[in-house]
Amino acid sequence: MSTASIEKVNGHAVAEPRFDPVALAEAEAIRTRADAEAKALRIKAEGEADAARALAAEQAEELRLANERKRIRLEKDQADHKAYLAKKAAEAAKSAAEKDQAEKADEEKAAQEAQHAAEQERSEQLWKWGARGIYAVGLVIAAPVQLLHFWDPARKFLLAAPFLLEGLALVLAFGAAWAVAHRRDVAPYRIGIMISAAIAAAINLHGGLTKPEIGFNAGLIGAIASLGGPIVLMAYEHGKAQQADGIPSWRERRAAARAADEQAAAKEKARLEKQDAEHKAAAEKATAEKAAEEEQARKDADRRASHESVWKTADAMRAARGLQYVTEQIWGEAWYRETGSKVVGITPEIEARSKAAQARMKVATGVPIIGDFSQVTSQKEPRPKKDPEAPDGRRFNGGTPPRRTKGDTQPYSDIAKKQAALEQAAATASEEQK
Repeated sequence: MSTASIEKVNGHAVAEPRFDPVALAEAEAIRTRADAEAKALRIKAEGEADAARALAAEQAEELRLANERKRIRLEKDQADHKAYLAKKAAEAAKSAAEKDQAEKADEEKAAQEAQHAAEQERSEQLWKWGARGIYAVGLVIAAPVQLLHFWDPARKFLLAAPFLLEGLALVLAFGAAWAVAHRRDVAPYRIGIMISAAIAAAINLHGGLTKPEIGFNAGLIGAIASLGGPIVLMAYEHGKAQQADGIPSWRERRAAARAADEQAAAKEKARLEKQDAEHKAAAEKATAEKAAEEEQARKDADRRASHESVWKTADAMRAARGLQYVTEQIWGEAWYRETGSKVVGITPEIEARSKAAQARMKVATGVPIIGDFSQVTSQKEPRPKKDPEAPDGRRFNGGTPPRRTKGDTQPYSDIAKKQAALEQAAATASEEQK
């Protein structure tokens, strides 16, 4: 078996195959670019996957936090509701206790009032029947004395005189009671009672002195009985009249006078306390005003000494507005007019230094890792020179450098670009500061 070979093509000898380094370099560049693109796609896919995982984790964390917030809110609402129920129960219990206490107090007050009314009724009955009893006893004593005094066998009709004298006082006492019940003037009846009683007492005393059968003792006690009974009955009717007219008793007037004195003393005490409070408030106000004036004077002196131009503008604005002092608002407006800064205390020089410091801080915080693993160093710093005796590290091209074309080298990383921009900003800020 023999191997066929093509020696000629179209009458021309076939050239021997030979090595083409340019084509090989192009193929290597294409392969490298394909590998780079594949790697970039892989990195992009990994980044997208990582981003998706991060997004999913973030969404899960947000959902967990939302559920946790809902749980906390629900627990808080439940606790608030329990506290509200407890408060309502406490208020209801307190209201019931206050109601029971008020009812108990009302019952005790009603019992006391009933007891007081019963006591008044009892004393009223005792006073009423006691006065009438004294009058009856006086009538029993005085009537026989008068009968003995007026006894005359020749003029037996004079035996009716005692009944006239004693009955006159009794009937006038009934008239005084009628006047009290009907709210009429009681004075005429009282005068009539006293006149009748005085006449009867004089007759009894005269009979005791002039007639031995009566005697002085009987005449004296008869006179006392004729006066005592009507006087006691008149005193009873006088009390009833005062009660009906609403006239306070001496004890009530004394209690009212004591209450009025206590009320006047309380008012005087309140007036003195109010006067003391007003004096104290006026003293505190004067002290505060003095302290405010001293503080304002200190501010004015400091501002005038430290910021003369701003102070002139602020003082002019104060005078134009008719104010007594340079207020904080006027000072802020004057500072803005003079320095251009809305923040009081910040000047253009301070703002420039602050911007430069911020730029330096931004550069310092944005610098990537410095060291053997720094991507910036690997791309920006010059590479170390190789030993001339070292073997050529290039492969597959026979030691001939391939021709470089656009796109066959990876561009600088974003970190390197950011680093260069930050350094440029820092240099610009430093130059502006100088």
